[in-house]
Amino acid sequence: MADSPPITLCGSLARHPARLGAAMHGAAYEALGLAFTYVPFAIDDLAAAIAAMRALGIRGLGIAVPFKIEVMALVDRLEPLAERIGAVNTVVNDDGLLTGYNTDAHGAVRALEEVTSLEGKRILVIGAGGAARAVAHALQQRGARLHIANRTAEKARALASALGATYGGLDAARRLEGYDIVVNCSSAGMKEYGAASPIPEQAIFPGLVVMDIVYKPVRTELVRAAESRGALTVHGGRMLLHQASRQFELYTGRAAPLEAMDAALKTQIALTG
Repeated sequence: MADSPPITLCGSLARHPARLGAAMHGAAYEALGLAFTYVPFAIDDLAAAIAAMRALGIRGLGIAVPFKIEVMALVDRLEPLAERIGAVNTVVNDDGLLTGYNTDAHGAVRALEEVTSLEGKRILVIGAGGAARAVAHALQQRGARLHIANRTAEKARALASALGATYGGLDAARRLEGYDIVVNCSSAGMKEYGAASPIPEQAIFPGLVVMDIVYKPVRTELVRAAESRGALTVHGGRMLLHQASRQFELYTGRAAPLEAMDAALKTQIALTG
C-alpha cells in the first residue's frame, strides 16, 4: 500500500477566527485533489504564532485584524504591493523564508467590480487601519476619488496624504449625497465589537453602492439597512472570497477553483448567516 502524501498545513491567525476561510480553502483543496489542510488559529501573541509558523513549516497564513500592520516587522521580506500599502494579510513560507503579501486589495476591487465600475467614482472609505489601507490603495489605482473618514483624524490624514485623497472625521458618514460608493473598512458591525452600523440608516439612499468588509456576520446591520433603503449592497464575504482565491494561488501555485470556493462560501453563509 503506497504511503499517503504529506499534508501541507495552511491557516489563519485571528483573535476571533471565522469558518468562512476554512470552508473556501478546504473546498478548493478538495476540488483539485491537493493534500493541503486549513486551520483557523485563535491567537493573542502574534510574534509567537509567526515563530511557530517557521518551526512547524506552515505553508501559508492569513492575517486578520488587528495584526495586519504588526506582522510586517515579523516577516523576512515584503512584496512591493504590501510595502506600498503598509499592511500584510497573507504570509507565505518558502523553506523558512517568510514573505508578506496583501491580497485584500485584490479582493476589494474584485468584489466591487462585480456590481459597479470604479473609475471616476466618488468613494467614502470608513476606517484607516490595515484593511482600509489596502482597500483605499486598490480603489485609488482604479481611478476612484477618495475621502477617508476615521475616528482618529491623524490616521485619516496620513492615509489620505499617501493617496492624494481628502479626509475627515466620522461625521462624513451622516452626509452621503456626494458619494457614489461607501465602503466600511472599520470593525464597526463586527459581532465581537458590537453590532451597530457606522452609518445612520436615514443617510443611505437608493442607488448608493454600500460595501461592508465585515464578514462576522455577513449580513451586518449596515448591509441590512442599505438593503432596506434601496441601496446596492456588497457584503464582506465577496471580498473574502476574492482575497482567499489569491491566497490559494500563492500557497499552492495553482489557479484557484473559484466556483468551488464560491459554492462553499454560500453554503457556509446559509448555515451561519
